[in-house]
Amino acid sequence: MKKFEIPEQYKASIIGEIKEKRRSEDRMKKDFTPSTLKFEGVEFVLARHFGFCYGVENAVEKVYKVLDEFPEKNIYLLSQMIHNPTVNEDLLERGIRFVMDTKGNQLISWDDITSEDIVLIPAFGTTLEIEAILKEKGIISKDYDTTCPFVEKVWNRSEKLGEKDYTIIIHGKAAHEETRATFSHSSENGKSIIVKDIKEAKLLAQFIDKQLPAEDFYSFFEGKYSPGFDPYTDLNKVGVVNQTTMLATETHEISNYFKDKMIELFGEENLSERYADTRDTLCYATNDNQKATLELMKEEGDFAVVVGGYNSSNTMHLVELLEQKFETFFVQNADKIASKSCINHFDIHSKEENTTDFISKFNKEELRIIITCGASCPDSVLNQVIEKIVYVINQK
Repeated sequence: MKKFEIPEQYKASIIGEIKEKRRSEDRMKKDFTPSTLKFEGVEFVLARHFGFCYGVENAVEKVYKVLDEFPEKNIYLLSQMIHNPTVNEDLLERGIRFVMDTKGNQLISWDDITSEDIVLIPAFGTTLEIEAILKEKGIISKDYDTTCPFVEKVWNRSEKLGEKDYTIIIHGKAAHEETRATFSHSSENGKSIIVKDIKEAKLLAQFIDKQLPAEDFYSFFEGKYSPGFDPYTDLNKVGVVNQTTMLATETHEISNYFKDKMIELFGEENLSERYADTRDTLCYATNDNQKATLELMKEEGDFAVVVGGYNSSNTMHLVELLEQKFETFFVQNADKIASKSCINHFDIHSKEENTTDFISKFNKEELRIIITCGASCPDSVLNQVIEKIVYVINQK
């Protein structure tokens, strides 16, 4: 696999050594057992796979090369390059400006951007509508496109599904940049609909066998279906693709649910005409990180720490997994760990930040902490969190 040039500020000696050791011992990535790091007063159980994935490394390399090569140019990113505050804040400090926020709200008018400027497409990709705006303004986007290859793979699969008249069911969060981009591309090629989870998938299936009136579809799935969608006719032939950062197990569950529904309604002998097997759209990095997290759940520990941006979808899913067994603290960086033994952590359910005194709560001579980070989290940030926890524990 290609090695990318990552800025030194995102590397870390301890984490780098662990990754290299595991890579050399397990080049085929078959061993998902965690690593352990032992310090005075604490042992960390570290996931086998974590941190920058291929798509993120590709985006980071391209953006920083552009900054180095064109210091005099106005450089824009369509939105946050990845969902990590450390990386995005550094880019802003270096002069990059974001055209939109993560929800697609305009921060800089298109009128202020000219063909002389550089506009980078983030790792999530972008919509056909925005691609058209860039083309109309004479802005070359091909050389400055950091779209993850695995996102593009989903787009290509969607195109093939559309060509064969399958309706494309996208498992994703409708407001997420990647899902908006995928929906735009898939809608160009075929009827498309977004479902957030298995609950919405089961609701959608009730229109296949007409258990619900068609008019209910348009209110239940407002803003999530392509133009001219008819729930009574367009759901008789389907294929499921995903936002690459979603839980792979849930994508499988949704896909299998629609497979079973097609068998129930049309018979197993007609399955290939009604259902497309799309397992090949799952992102390898998301799979690896989630499998490694499941292995962490076989361990014993006092609590878990997940490091990453609070708006990072793939990181949130790691939290969802770990909190099934451990009290889990979701932190952006080492600044969230106060010197007085408190962790300021994000609750993915209430969307609020809470504070816990982990020294008092887990009053032990030696703590055992389960730890991992999201695919957009630099090694240096994880390293700093580990160092800060060790420092706080040894100050008690």
